[in-house]
Amino acid sequence: MRKQPFTVVYEDNHLLVVNKAAGVLVQGDKTGDKTLTDFCREYIKHKYNKPGDVFLHPVHRLDRPVSGLVIFARTSKGLERMMELFRKREIHKVYWAVVKKKPKEEMGKLTHYLTKDENRNLVTAHEKEVSASQKAELNFKRLGTLNDHWLLEVRPVTGRPHQIRVQLSSMGSPIRGDVKYGFVKPNQDASINLHAFHLVFTHPIKKEKLFLRAGLPTEPFWEQFLEFEEIKAKDQHLDNTFSG
Repeated sequence: MRKQPFTVVYEDNHLLVVNKAAGVLVQGDKTGDKTLTDFCREYIKHKYNKPGDVFLHPVHRLDRPVSGLVIFARTSKGLERMMELFRKREIHKVYWAVVKKKPKEEMGKLTHYLTKDENRNLVTAHEKEVSASQKAELNFKRLGTLNDHWLLEVRPVTGRPHQIRVQLSSMGSPIRGDVKYGFVKPNQDASINLHAFHLVFTHPIKKEKLFLRAGLPTEPFWEQFLEFEEIKAKDQHLDNTFSG
């Protein structure tokens, strides 16, 4: 049986935040496959019995093989204000990544300059600025080890395409399953072990602080890391501290 493409994490008149399954596109591409946006529009249309077109726009993207939190705007006002929060870097994102090779440092910051080959959909990380490159920064921390793999908490400062994937690979620790960026073999379901776990931001209309969390995928490899999830569930200081 095919797994659900998403589960709802937060919903009100302005926003819909879902936990996306790995393998689902957020927006359309040349494959023509049904997208998360399509699934969520159907959900809204059915739940609220809406006639005609449903206004629903993703505020950001997650790569197809990545699971976790995706924010949609349900109103044009919500969309405009959420885009502004992203522009100002006032949305704090926390990812979990599983790698085979242990990073040398317990915690650190990575800075690279990224270029993208659009034809191959492949990003290259450079140590120094090169022509047409974009600066990419992230912070990481080792949370622990299980069965010969390391769980990392990753907090991107910038939001570049494939940023976490290519930066961890450049550090010598490609994400499990990510053959595009140097892992030795793919996962059976074509996913990679990168999960958008937490989002913290101030609601653009209600002005309330939201701490949103997406449970780990219900998949045997991920489930062994559930013991770390309890630590994170108690964390209410995500804007500026690592935990765990």
